[in-house]
Amino acid sequence: MNDDVVDILQEVGNIGIGNAATALAEFLNAKVNVTVPRASLVPVEEVFDHIGGVEEIVAAVLLRVEGDLSGTVLFVFSEGSVLKLISQLLGQPIGSLEEIGGMGESVLMEVGNILTGSFLNAISMMSNLTIIPAVPLFTFDMLGSIISSSLLGTGMMEDQVLLIETKLAQEGDEVTGNLLFFFDVGTLNSLLNSLQVQLESL
Repeated sequence: MNDDVVDILQEVGNIGIGNAATALAEFLNAKVNVTVPRASLVPVEEVFDHIGGVEEIVAAVLLRVEGDLSGTVLFVFSEGSVLKLISQLLGQPIGSLEEIGGMGESVLMEVGNILTGSFLNAISMMSNLTIIPAVPLFTFDMLGSIISSSLLGTGMMEDQVLLIETKLAQEGDEVTGNLLFFFDVGTLNSLLNSLQVQLESL
């Protein structure tokens, strides 16, 4: 991946931050600082090296997207980030995933939806390609199980994944989530070509 692609993917992340921070502030009625330490393409086989082990329990929002860009998108929070995030947002200590309850799941899904939508809008705007999201699903499970089941039956996919690492900070506490975009075959080239065209037009 050349430096230009790295720069433009980071810019996608930065635009997504602005959208997400505004939407989260409206949803939570509180200021949340959002940063993107990393936005890059990583080989599929290295995904677990970046976001956690195969058997790690995580919470994830997952959805299919169609249009000019098609594939499967996941937004993943680790168990530790989930417990910290719910404690912050609901103002009550949470010791385990079993204690989260319906309200906690609703908050997590909405936060995941906001972040996912913000980054997909940024990708679409930067590439000038349409992205049509399906209804998102929310799940707790082992990371390996979520990824394998969400990709099951989706057909061939590219061997690189877009990874956007996101940090949310409120009143000094910070949690991390990761957006993963698994591209259908042929889609990644469309994205990179479109981003290159947009870059050259600047």
